[in-house]
Amino acid sequence: MITKTSLQKTLGIWLTLGVTLLWLVGVIASGVIARHEMNEVFDSALEETAQRILPLAVTDILNRENDTGNQRALALKEHDEYLTYLVRDASGTLLLQSHDADPRIFGAKPQQGFSETSTHRIYGEGAISDTLYIEVAEPLAHRREAVLDTSLALLTPLIFLIPISLIGVWWVIKRSLRPVVRLQQSIESRGGSDLSLVAVDRLPKEFEPTMVAVNRLLERLRRALETERSFTANSAHELRTPLATALAKLQRLKTETRDAGVKARAGEIEESLRTLSRLSEKLLELAKAEGASALSENYNDLTPILQMIVKDYEREAPGRLRLDLTDSSVMSLLDPDAFAILARNLIENALRHGAANRPVSISLTGEGTLRVANAGEIVPPEKLAMLRNRFVRSDKKTLGSGIGLAIVEAIASGAGKDLKLRSPAPGQNDGFEAELNIVVVHRDR
Repeated sequence: MITKTSLQKTLGIWLTLGVTLLWLVGVIASGVIARHEMNEVFDSALEETAQRILPLAVTDILNRENDTGNQRALALKEHDEYLTYLVRDASGTLLLQSHDADPRIFGAKPQQGFSETSTHRIYGEGAISDTLYIEVAEPLAHRREAVLDTSLALLTPLIFLIPISLIGVWWVIKRSLRPVVRLQQSIESRGGSDLSLVAVDRLPKEFEPTMVAVNRLLERLRRALETERSFTANSAHELRTPLATALAKLQRLKTETRDAGVKARAGEIEESLRTLSRLSEKLLELAKAEGASALSENYNDLTPILQMIVKDYEREAPGRLRLDLTDSSVMSLLDPDAFAILARNLIENALRHGAANRPVSISLTGEGTLRVANAGEIVPPEKLAMLRNRFVRSDKKTLGSGIGLAIVEAIASGAGKDLKLRSPAPGQNDGFEAELNIVVVHRDR
């Protein structure tokens, strides 16, 4: 199974990682440059220190009254020396050293210029025709510590900048994708029969070609559906008059003839014409269900409509309908005419296909759940899934058009509702139940 990822989440993560990586590269580059510049500064300090101390050391050595050998410079107070020095003659004899100097880190004989051991950076300078030399040493660890402190100082702000940048990136992406989110919401809020064009004037340029193609597809679908609905409605409408005329003539023929065989055949033809007439009425209802909006602008109480429909069918099937209303009113944006067509088809379907000696249960709860259940044979699962299609019947022995549930499905889809079909009916060992929630509310409520 392919896991779908969010564009906003993907952009946010990768942009934040990219910015963080660039910052890290920048910090590393800054650290390398800072190390180079700091080495130059430290070397300059070594050279400057040597040149400052050397004249003083030469004067001190030359002004000694007698040769007292190696002398250690006294410290005014205890402190850590980062720079230590030795003053020696050309043969390497030690004449003067700083109080914390370690002669072992220096070479056997003095050298001029910069040199480096595994632990120290050394600078040497000569005086008095290169008879006296001073060498100043600095621990390399001191330099590494300074570079490390500088790098940490550059890295520390990242601890705060990374979450700030993440929030900033997410905010910018969310703001940039706001028109796309509005487009998504506008499409989701549409009914199943709304094929109007999508506004593309406020979309980013990258999405405009896609939505133009979508609009062209919607326009083709709209034209195809309008053509189909128009054909269905016109065909059913045009059949009405010829069918009514044929029925009238056939009934007149039945009254005029005395031949029993002719009357029997005329009765069969009359039943076929009545079936065809009912089919044309169903086709008109289907065209209305698919073409017209299933919603109205104002809320309507659907309970009285259901009561009126049940009373009409009680005249045709006395004692077979049981109506259960748990609330006095059910307010909905579902169009009253669409609800009447929906309820009639569900009740008619239950009466026609249910067991003749058992009642049809009709219930409407206060939450707006409409249930119509009948007893009878169990509908197999493979047939149950196909009953929403046109001209499909669970029992072909029973007369019917096969589009009653297709009409109900069209109205439910137009209202954004889901029609649930079950067999056997809940609480029974057999039968069939159709369930639909008819409450439709404003999306901003």
